[in-house]
Amino acid sequence: MVENKERTKRLIRFPFLIFFILTLSSSVHDYHVSVTQMQYNPALKTFEVSIRMFTDDLERALSQRGLIQGNDKQRVVISNNDKNDPLVERYVLKSFVLMDSQKKPVAAKYVGKEQEEDATWVYLEIPFNGPLNGFKLQNSTLMEVFDDQVNMTNIKNASEKRTFLFKKGQSVHIL
Repeated sequence: MVENKERTKRLIRFPFLIFFILTLSSSVHDYHVSVTQMQYNPALKTFEVSIRMFTDDLERALSQRGLIQGNDKQRVVISNNDKNDPLVERYVLKSFVLMDSQKKPVAAKYVGKEQEEDATWVYLEIPFNGPLNGFKLQNSTLMEVFDDQVNMTNIKNASEKRTFLFKKGQSVHIL
């Protein structure tokens, strides 16, 4: 009788244990950060940009954007070789913008994306020639989804390296 009670207790605890383990191992995270590398290539006269963000955050942003645009069935799932490049391109080119001293956006080219484990890399090229003086950079990626989103951007131009932190209320910096 005592043995049956113990067995029943174990059987009841087992689903809770599995749920607990699955919850701990999920890709949900408590912080919302992207890291961007923006490096000038003098031979090509372009900035080569790589943006690393959590895949689930990007999926959420793209899915919410679909809801806002009236597509309530759109649940975006990012993977390599998917058909989401046009969505990612439109989203990133709207949220990551280099502007000249007259606040005119510099045309950026979407190169592609790569998904690895829990992160997605997005690649851009921005034609550029001359000093960055007076230019502004907007990096509002994922800020419409997460109030605590921070976008760290490292810029390397010639021998100069600078790092900027973009967050809600401070999504544009003067370079």
